[in-house]
Formats: sequence, structure tokens, C-alpha cells
Amino acid sequence: MKKIILVSLLSIMGLPAGAESFEVQQINKTFAPLTLKVKQGDTVSFLNKDDFFHNVFSLSDAKLFDLGSYPKNESKTVTFDTKGIVEIECAIHPEMKMTITVE
Repeated sequence: MKKIILVSLLSIMGLPAGAESFEVQQINKTFAPLTLKVKQGDTVSFLNKDDFFHNVFSLSDAKLFDLGSYPKNESKTVTFDTKGIVEIECAIHPEMKMTITVE
């Protein structure tokens, strides 16, 4: 019964029933991993492990977002609901870049 309710709730929210969660760390001014493949409806948490603030954002057509600045040991989550390539950067550290492929 619980599984049926969860599947129905996910369907109402517009997410696939098998949606998964992933974590990307920001450490030493680098995203880890640098590339990631997810499925449509999956979520990715961006965890700041550095001693300074980061600001993760994307201007990609597949997913436009700006998580704002946040400190060490905090994370923010994004749901990737459109297929495509998402280029992700840090507004504070322009050398920080990664790519998420949404299938």
C-alpha cells in the first residue's frame, strides 16, 4: 500500500516513480564528480565542503537555476526535469565547471 501511495504522489508531482538522488561535492574549488548522468526527474544535491562560500548556477536551456551563496557543510538540491546537457558553474569561482547529462 505504501508503495502505491508513493508512486501516485510522485506521478502527481510530475516525477518518474523511480527517481533517484545524487550528490555533487564542492571541494578544493572543484565539483566532484566533474560529469554526471542522471535520468529525467532525478535530484542532485550540491554539498559545499570548502571553508568558503559557493554559488552554484546554470544558464542551460535544459535547466536554468541559481542556488545563491551558501557556506561549508550546507547543500542545496535541484530536480532535473528536462532532458539535455546542463552546464553548471560557480558564480564566485569561475574556474569551477561541471556537466550533468539528463537522459
